[in-house]
Amino acid sequence: MNFLRGVMGGPSAGPQPSGADTIQKLCDRVASSTLLDDRRDAVRALKSLSKKYRLEVGIQAMEHLIHVLQTDRSDSEIIGYALDTLYNVISNDLEEEEQEENSTKQVDDLGSQFTEIFIKQQENVTLLLTLVEEFDFHVRWPGVKLLTSLLKQQGPQVQQIILVSPMGVSRLMDLLADSREVIRNDGVLLLQQLTKSNAAIQKIVAFENAFERLLDIITEEGNSDGGIVVEDCLLLLQNLLKNNNSNQNFFKEGSYIQRMKPWFEVGDDNCGWSAQKVTNLHLMLQLVRVLVSPTNPPGATSSCQKAMFHCGLLQQLCTILMATGVPADILTETINTVSEVIRGCQTNQDYFASVNAPSNPPRPAIVVLLMSMVNERQPFVLRCAVLYCFQCFLYKNQKGQGEIVSTLLPSTIDATGNSVSAGQLLCGGLFSTDSLSNWCAAVALAHALQENATLKEQLLRVQLATSIGNPPVSLLQQCTNILSQGSKVQTRVGLLMLLCTWLSNCSIAVTHFLHNPANVPFLTGQIAENLGEEEQLVQGLCALLLGISIYYNDNSLENYRKEKLKQLIEKRIGRENFIEKLGFISKHELYSRAAQKPQPSFSSPDHMMFDHEFTKLVKELEGVISKAIYKSSEEDKKEEEVKKTLEQHDNIVTHYKKVIREQDQELEELKQRISTLTSQNEQLQATVTQQVSQIQQHKDQYNLLKVQLGKDTQHHNSHGDTFQMNGIQTEEVSKLKEELEEWKSKHELLQGQLKEKDSVIEKLNSSQLEIGTTEQSSQTSKFGGLEHNNELQKELEMLRSQIQLQSVEISKLQMENQKLQVMNTTADPVLGDSGATAATNSELEARLEQEVKELKSEVKALSEEKESLKQHLDSSSSTVAILQDEKSKLQREVAESKKEQDDLLVLLADQDQKISALKIKLKDLGVPVEDEDDTESGDQGDEDEDGDEEEQD
Repeated sequence: MNFLRGVMGGPSAGPQPSGADTIQKLCDRVASSTLLDDRRDAVRALKSLSKKYRLEVGIQAMEHLIHVLQTDRSDSEIIGYALDTLYNVISNDLEEEEQEENSTKQVDDLGSQFTEIFIKQQENVTLLLTLVEEFDFHVRWPGVKLLTSLLKQQGPQVQQIILVSPMGVSRLMDLLADSREVIRNDGVLLLQQLTKSNAAIQKIVAFENAFERLLDIITEEGNSDGGIVVEDCLLLLQNLLKNNNSNQNFFKEGSYIQRMKPWFEVGDDNCGWSAQKVTNLHLMLQLVRVLVSPTNPPGATSSCQKAMFHCGLLQQLCTILMATGVPADILTETINTVSEVIRGCQTNQDYFASVNAPSNPPRPAIVVLLMSMVNERQPFVLRCAVLYCFQCFLYKNQKGQGEIVSTLLPSTIDATGNSVSAGQLLCGGLFSTDSLSNWCAAVALAHALQENATLKEQLLRVQLATSIGNPPVSLLQQCTNILSQGSKVQTRVGLLMLLCTWLSNCSIAVTHFLHNPANVPFLTGQIAENLGEEEQLVQGLCALLLGISIYYNDNSLENYRKEKLKQLIEKRIGRENFIEKLGFISKHELYSRAAQKPQPSFSSPDHMMFDHEFTKLVKELEGVISKAIYKSSEEDKKEEEVKKTLEQHDNIVTHYKKVIREQDQELEELKQRISTLTSQNEQLQATVTQQVSQIQQHKDQYNLLKVQLGKDTQHHNSHGDTFQMNGIQTEEVSKLKEELEEWKSKHELLQGQLKEKDSVIEKLNSSQLEIGTTEQSSQTSKFGGLEHNNELQKELEMLRSQIQLQSVEISKLQMENQKLQVMNTTADPVLGDSGATAATNSELEARLEQEVKELKSEVKALSEEKESLKQHLDSSSSTVAILQDEKSKLQREVAESKKEQDDLLVLLADQDQKISALKIKLKDLGVPVEDEDDTESGDQGDEDEDGDEEEQD
């Protein structure tokens, strides 16, 4: 301790030792002391000097400190001091007052160098992972901080060491379950650094139940109302999910999307949000966008979009969208999030179209958002977000495109003017004095026409009233008029993009555009002039518009045929000059930025020039327009002939596809009918089973009555010996024998009839099995109900035979009853003298009459059951006949469909031969032709889209 007092500045005589000397002495003490207390005190002193003398402690003491970690594991206090000292040496998180502006870079390099020295021996990192497993707070917490600092300094190298270490990542995941919040929170920070840009570690962390633990922490901390711990958890979740398709799928399959819904529950009073809540909610919205980003695989994005709709997350976001008092940056990010949740998902787009703003009267949310977009007083980022939302609403949404365009058509415009439609807002923004509103409205209207030739033709009907007293002009004409008036560059670029989108792949729109005699001279004049750099973009777009007018020209106007327009370009502009001006578009810097991602993100309104979808159009048309300019008239004619032939072939293929689709629908209907008949058959079988059980009950009752009647007869015989006189018993026995023989003959007759019916049923079953082996497997299931009906028929025949047997037995009992009555009548004169005997006979007679009545009622009930069974048998027989008719019809239809498919294959083979011959001709003419492999891969990529369009049609 005297040594430490001298080191720490205690009073002593002579010169004071320097910091380096003191550190050297402490290092010697750590290395040479045999007592643990001395080594512990020396390490504690090094810790206190490590911040001020970071370089010296790092150079001289690092090796000794690592040795302490290896040898003194039993003492948690010295381990904690050693870890704290290493953290101070390696970490760059120093106090602000200790940092100098000119030494920041040097400090960063110092931490990186010490980290490199520490991890040079991989065993050091493995040792540190072992120490982090210790539960002692004074060991675990400094170990977590040191490992986090190592990852900050040399992330990839430390990640690789942890990845190859046995159970390295799993050990660190245990930090999230620590009951001490300090360690748990620092564990979240450690995992943030560990999962940066390393997909393998991200997958391991995700499958170690990280999502469940992090979402639990967020819930415990109060969701968006929580503190900085919620922010750290959200950042870690972003690390795990961003650009990691496997983790995104795991997150969706684990039903974790449903747990995000409570994050966005906001109250009516949204005033006074704290800065931390704004940050948390912003990160939560970004996390939703990570799951539905347009850069993700389409299948994964679509499944997440559907899950967000079904769990109510989209509805919750729309509630925030329409709420009042929400901060501007949160509102902007919410609009961007809703945009990507509905992008390309028809169900979500339809829901968004139905959302109304809480106004009086209610207005659609789309209209309210468009009002903000064309309002120049709104923030720039908010207007960009609304434009992105509108684009995503219309992306692959022909229904939504039609609804927007319909608000511009004359038949649907509200004449009263009570409500403002989306189309009116777009037209207002298109012709306002604000250039940004012009550009946004033009791009939004262009998205309403994207890849929809029908709406391009319908938009030609739109008429605008320019001023009182003047006749209305078309929307197309008004756009060209404003274009020729020399407005701002941004306005002209927006209008040119709209016109290019409108005219592309629409010959009727091209004809309307060329019908105005002022349009072509204006375009040629713009292209031919030598203007400054700002105007070069407008010149390139004018060249593109003129090229579209040539490429999609159907030669319906004599003065503006393809050949004449090419000659005009050759004389006034020059082909080379035209191609050069056309190339200005793709060479522009803003074009490259817009082509990167769908969301419009611009640093300032002046940079808002290109739209992402328009860049795709330019890339598609630039090459074909350049080739079309150099083609001769003969080549154009040949190309048109080839196009017509290909169109005819496409029409034939489309026709046969439609026929096949109709046949498939008919087959589905027949399958449904078969399933219906099968269900009816099952119901009938259940009814028969129920009736069989009832018959069995009646049979049991009958047997019981028969036993009781036998007992009574025996009793009567024991008390009346007079009934055995005069040979009556012998005659009765003979009669009973005769009746028994008669009953046996009837029984044999019924068995013969039953065998005949069984043979008929066997023949039907064998013929059904032979037919089933020759038919397709899909149709065998349709006639499976026949076997059930045959079994049902067998059961009904057996029941009928049982009823007949019961009827015979009942008739036998009736005969016996009659005989007993005869015996009574013959015995009366002989026994007339005995009063007791007469009384006995009267009682027996009464009992017999009562039993006969009961037997008659039973016989009547059994006969009714027999009639009902006959009716069910008849209905089952009719069902069998109907099924056989259906079977024969289906066989005929299958034969016809096979014949039609064979004809279709022959026609398709002929068409393929024609196409290959035409392609050879095109190649001979120098026209590039896509290979079949390319076209097939393109067809496969668009297969889903074609399916959606067919269903909508």
